[in-house]
Amino acid sequence: MRREELASLSGTSVEYIVRLEQGRSAHPSQQVLLAISRALDLSETEREHLFVLAGLAAPDEGRIPRAVTPGVTRIVDRLSGTTAAIVCTLAWEMVYWNPLWAALLGDPTATEPRSRNYVWRHFTDALTTVGHTPSALAEFEHDIVCDLRRAVDRFPAETELAQMCDELARRNSRFADLWDCGDVAAHHSMRKTVNHPRAGTIAVDCDVLAVPESELYVVVFTAEPGSEDARRLSTLSVTASTEAQAKP
Repeated sequence: MRREELASLSGTSVEYIVRLEQGRSAHPSQQVLLAISRALDLSETEREHLFVLAGLAAPDEGRIPRAVTPGVTRIVDRLSGTTAAIVCTLAWEMVYWNPLWAALLGDPTATEPRSRNYVWRHFTDALTTVGHTPSALAEFEHDIVCDLRRAVDRFPAETELAQMCDELARRNSRFADLWDCGDVAAHHSMRKTVNHPRAGTIAVDCDVLAVPESELYVVVFTAEPGSEDARRLSTLSVTASTEAQAKP
């Protein structure tokens, strides 16, 4: 395989591949090594040897990465005054969020484990307070189901996740159709409307950000500065902070 082909398949640059070959990149990340091993179609033994050469322990690809780095938690926490933010895995499991997210859409810790999966919540009508235009809804559903399908295919040890998907396919025909489409997700910014029981209707922009060298997404809801939506979001943030401080 030529360097150009390897770089393209692994999502790296030709220059980086050359640096690896020449030993000028001494600390490649796990994510880069995994991408290269997949591009080269290495066996499990060959992949483990590649990680040994790089001085790293080979990860268990059978399980979805769920660890949130301290840097990401600090970012999400500091956004809370103006931005509702949550960290999700590749399978859209909610693993970390800030107080404003909990105040706007409900605290995931108050739900059963399966309901902490954003796809499950959406297709079982647990997110009825969030509204989309028809086109935005179709795009949103397509992308999150494609992500979920990719996660199940990549991590065969996640049997509970696979069982959840089977149940969703039986319960929801829209999910079943998207599950079988075989497309790749392409997340874009979109407009959503949150109908909050206390704060009222809040229009927000939703952006999905990929964490570098990670299998995590950070989803952020923001309102246009100076708008009535921003004021309501800010008021909700203050209320959430006050309630959090009042808890023993």
